[in-house]
Amino acid sequence: IRIAVLGLGHIGLPTALGLAELGWEVTGADDDQAKVALLQEGRAPFYEPGIAELLSKHLASGRFHPTGDVETAIRSAAVLFLCVGTPQRTSGEADLTQIETLARSIARNLNGYKLIIEKSTVPVVTARWIKRTIHRYARLGSAGEAAEEKPDASAPEGAQGDARFDVASNPEFLQEGKALQNFFRPDRLVCGVESERARAILEEIYRPLHCPLLVTDLNTAELIKHAANAFLATKISFINMVANLCEAVQADVTQVARGIGLDPRIGPEFLRAGLGYGGYCLPKDLRAFLHLAEEQRVDFSLLQEVERINQQRVPHLLKKVREALWVLQRKKIGLLGLAFKPGTDDIREAPSIEIIEGLLQEGAQLQLWDPQAMPNMQRRFPEENGRLHYCSSAYEAARGAQALLLVTEWDEFRHLDLLRLRSLMEVPVLVDGRNLYDPEVVQKAGFEYLSVGR
Repeated sequence: IRIAVLGLGHIGLPTALGLAELGWEVTGADDDQAKVALLQEGRAPFYEPGIAELLSKHLASGRFHPTGDVETAIRSAAVLFLCVGTPQRTSGEADLTQIETLARSIARNLNGYKLIIEKSTVPVVTARWIKRTIHRYARLGSAGEAAEEKPDASAPEGAQGDARFDVASNPEFLQEGKALQNFFRPDRLVCGVESERARAILEEIYRPLHCPLLVTDLNTAELIKHAANAFLATKISFINMVANLCEAVQADVTQVARGIGLDPRIGPEFLRAGLGYGGYCLPKDLRAFLHLAEEQRVDFSLLQEVERINQQRVPHLLKKVREALWVLQRKKIGLLGLAFKPGTDDIREAPSIEIIEGLLQEGAQLQLWDPQAMPNMQRRFPEENGRLHYCSSAYEAARGAQALLLVTEWDEFRHLDLLRLRSLMEVPVLVDGRNLYDPEVVQKAGFEYLSVGR
C-alpha cells in the first residue's frame, strides 16, 4: 500500500512519520513550500518530542518523502490521509476550506482506487460532503480514469463512484507533546467506513499497533472525536469549578481530585485544577460542537457553561496577582512558561497570551521564559525595552521580580533551585497557576505562595 499524508502540521507530520515507522512507504505533502524545504533538510518545523529523530531516520530509510506537489502525491498513492487544518470561524463553526480544496484536487487526480481518510477533526457529515465534492468535480472531467469513469447520475448517493474511491473517518487522538507516544500506543482506533474494502485496508495499515479497533459508520466516527474532546474539556472545567469552592472553604483541590479520580468510573486524567484548557484543539472543537448542536436545535447548554468556566480562569489568576502586589504599575513580574502545555512550542489559545495582555494593560514589566515557545511568542509580542523582555533562563526571569508566575508546568520547572530563585527576586511572591509545587516546600524556601484551589 502506498500512502500519502496530505498536510504536515501537528497531526500530519507525526502521522506520516508514525506510518513510516510501521513500515509503510509514505509521501508527505504540504503546499507550504517553506515547511517542505525544512523537512527535506531534515529539520522539523515545530517542536514535538521524538519528531526530529524520526524525521532523520526515515529520510535516510527512504520511507518518508516530503513534497510540495500535492497533486502528484495524490496520484502516487492509493491511501490518502487528510490532515489539513480546520480552523474556527467567528461563528464557532469549523472552516472546511482546506478539506474542500483537497477533495477537489483528489477528484482531478483519480487515477485508480483511492481510500480517502479524514484524519483532521471535522464536524459530522463532512465525509458526505467530501464524497459529493469528488463526484461533482470528477464528472466535470479530470486526469486519468476519472474523466472516463462518469458516475451514474441516477444512482443513489453513496453508490456513485464506489469502485473508484471510498471515504473513511479515522479521527486523530494525538496530544501535542505526546503525539508519537499516542500514535504508537493508542487507547483505541476509531474507523468509520462504508465498505469492507475500506475496513480491510485500515485494519492492514494499523495491524502492527495491536490495539482495539472500533469500526462504525462515518457520522458516528466523526462525532466521537468532538464528543471526546468536549468531555475532556468538561472534566477540566469541573475541577476548576470545584477549585473555586475549595478556596472559599479552605479545602485542597488536589486531594479532592485524587479522591474522585481513584473511582474507576471517573479516572484521574484531566482533573488538574489551574489555568484551564487552551491550545488549538479543545477550544476549537468545543465551539464547533456547540455550533453543530445549535444548527440541529439540540440543547448543549452544559458545554456553554464548560466554556464560560474556562474563560474565567485567567481573570481568576490575575486577581490573585493583584491581591498579592496591590498595584501592578511598574512592577517587575516573571512568567515561567508560554506554551499552552508542556512538550510543545504551540502558543495557540495559550493562557499565557491573555496573562501577558492583562499584565501589560496594567503597566507591569514582564520577564518571560519558556524552553521552546519563545520564538513563537516573540512574533506575537515583540521585545519592548522596559516593558517586555525574553530571558535566557528561569533564573533570569526571576531576577529583580516582585512576583513570579508559573504558567506552564514544564518538567524542568519542578527541579528549579527554589532558594536561588528566592535570592534573585526583590519580593518573593510565587503564583503557581498549575499547582506544580508542594506548598510546604515552597514556603520553607521563603516564598509567599499562591496556588489554585488549596
